[in-house]
Amino acid sequence: MIKCGRGAVCLVVLLAGCTELSGTNSEGHLTNLSDNLIAIAAPYQDLSTVRINPEDGCYEYRHVGPVETTYLPLRAKAGNPLCSRPPE
Repeated sequence: MIKCGRGAVCLVVLLAGCTELSGTNSEGHLTNLSDNLIAIAAPYQDLSTVRINPEDGCYEYRHVGPVETTYLPLRAKAGNPLCSRPPE
């Protein structure tokens, strides 16, 4: 069961990385998220403010909190971070 879960997570990350992300707005947020990425992202995140962190290639979204606004890793429904490339 654990091996199957790990395989599914790897497949999802690889599929999310195969999508074309050509457009960004003036703030650097992606304007075209793939349907695969939208389907696997956890529902509590703001998908209108997604960008890719250039340091690690993982997706981030802007979280507006009561004290500060910061970027947090975009996570799948299972809780793992979503990245556009595998870790080095």
